[in-house]
Amino acid sequence: MNNHEVSRTTRLSTAAMIVLAGILIVMAAAPWWAGRADLRLFGEIFLYLSLASLWNLLAGYAGLVSVGQQAYVGFGGYVLFALTMLAGISPLAALPIVMVLGGLIAVPVAALLFRLRGAYFAIGTWVMAEVFRLSAAQITVMGGGSGTSLPASIVKSMADGRSAREALAYWLALGVAVLVLGTVYLFLRSRQGVALMALRDNELAAKSLGIDIWRSKFVVYVVTGALTTLVGALIFMQKLRISPDAAFSTNDWTAFVIFIVVIGGIGTVEGPIIGTLVYFALRETLADLGSVYLIALGAVAILIMLKAPRGLWGLIRGTRGIELFPLSRRVRATTNKDT
Repeated sequence: MNNHEVSRTTRLSTAAMIVLAGILIVMAAAPWWAGRADLRLFGEIFLYLSLASLWNLLAGYAGLVSVGQQAYVGFGGYVLFALTMLAGISPLAALPIVMVLGGLIAVPVAALLFRLRGAYFAIGTWVMAEVFRLSAAQITVMGGGSGTSLPASIVKSMADGRSAREALAYWLALGVAVLVLGTVYLFLRSRQGVALMALRDNELAAKSLGIDIWRSKFVVYVVTGALTTLVGALIFMQKLRISPDAAFSTNDWTAFVIFIVVIGGIGTVEGPIIGTLVYFALRETLADLGSVYLIALGAVAILIMLKAPRGLWGLIRGTRGIELFPLSRRVRATTNKDT
């Protein structure tokens, strides 16, 4: 006799998790087999993957299309520099403080921005980011508009020797990527995640079922703000220098991130991973071509949006609903051997 059970995992997703665990072990050992340039590139990939996954959670699931996430990237960098240079806190000890402060600053920002809808919300996020940038430019103790660098004494306190510091920065980038992907995945598998996917599919229907739309989006915004702030702190810990224009760059921390999510597949966990790999492959191949590089990125984005509106992962996933990070519930038959 056949019974039925509801399950999320599949053989493919189980195999994918095993492969992913193997990849993590190999990448964790990268300081022993990769050069310094490779470590910096891998670290940058992990940080962009983190930013893309967080933006995807915000826009792809909560429907909050933000073009001002550079506000939290820059805020994280400036708070890290302030805590280390002015308060005398070690950079590693400052990281959790930075994340908490990022979540706290996201609360009043969300309360203000959530009064706006649609395109007005997107514009509002950009305006808020500009407020952050202009405010940072007025902080004379942090170098004003020209910015500042971490003192050599603070840099040396992070680890003994340049190679050790490179390895530490790499491990932190890898760790935050695992933290972000794990948080996004577990969040989407929770009841809150089910509510978000209901909001994404039909907000009116979700509201009629008793889902608190404002609260659901508020929680996502605050969590995203906190983790984006942490990523921003790691970005500028790696760069060792910060300035308002670099910290709050729309191109670097929002435009390229949106490109990654769009070409990979918005509203999927796998999309930002594929998009990040494609973006860095294009960048490393075409970066020496100057402005042609940006034209090529635009052409790729337009082509994918026309030919594959659901992104590259949408093409791979097809109609079979393949998921490496299973979120959907499936009904499968099981055999009862006792009957």
